Amino acid sequence: MFQIIADSSCDLGRELLERWKIHVVPYYISVEEGEYKKEIEEMGVREFYEFMDANPKVFPKTSLPSVADYGRAMYEYVEKGIDVICVCLTSKFSGSYNSAVNARELLLEQYPQAKIAVVDSTVATVLEGLVVLEAAKMRDAGYSFERTVEVLEQVKATGRIFFTIGSLDYLVHGGRIGRLTGLAAGTLGLKPLITLHNGELYPEGVVHGRVKSRRRVIEKALEYMEQEKMDPDDYEIVTGYGLDYAEAEKFRDLLEEELHKKYGRPLGPVGIYQIGATIGVYTGPHPVGLGFIRHYDTF
Repeated sequence: MFQIIADSSCDLGRELLERWKIHVVPYYISVEEGEYKKEIEEMGVREFYEFMDANPKVFPKTSLPSVADYGRAMYEYVEKGIDVICVCLTSKFSGSYNSAVNARELLLEQYPQAKIAVVDSTVATVLEGLVVLEAAKMRDAGYSFERTVEVLEQVKATGRIFFTIGSLDYLVHGGRIGRLTGLAAGTLGLKPLITLHNGELYPEGVVHGRVKSRRRVIEKALEYMEQEKMDPDDYEIVTGYGLDYAEAEKFRDLLEEELHKKYGRPLGPVGIYQIGATIGVYTGPHPVGLGFIRHYDTF
């Protein structure tokens, strides 16, 4: 038996975290200069998005969990002789992974027999959450510490996110894309299509209008699934959103409809997850998209 720790970018929500006994180390959010609050614990996700929506010229910031934050979380279990697997946001977005690695090294000096694995999920938001859940499912299915770490490396490699956003302003401000790209898209009123894989964001084109961009996101995902000859039954498929749950429901319904058409049978249900503040500072309040990851027991 081992304990699973994750940073709050996993976006699983309190209910799932409690159900699967996952210990979360929070990111910090700042909506006012110099004042940081713990994500979820001190500032709720909806509160965060409502602030962004009401203050479109203000760009909130996040600060990663410190080495001490991870050290305290790991120590709680290590000193009781419990092994730890810690899953972190892609290291290409944040230094959270490095903080966890440094905490691990410090603890191993004091507890050299401890087993502590730190996993770079190479994904973000709900997809990181799905990696975390696969780890929890393996733990509860009786997988060993070593086997779980091994399979997680295979699981995370299958993760992919397809999404669109309301404005490029937040990605530009956060330094995720070039300013000229953002200016052109904003001037023309275009909606970007973006994918995340191997820990990086990649542009997939632009379309006119929000409705078209949502549909094109789904088309892009289905094209990829066909190209890779994926069996959808082997994967967990989910949708993610920021502020607008009603839009997420429409997007989910369209996704389920298109999956049914393509594979000739109903698939799902497709879960809906709210994207947290850690990623929300880059997407703004109106991201919507889908992601998928392969189940641990298909390897």
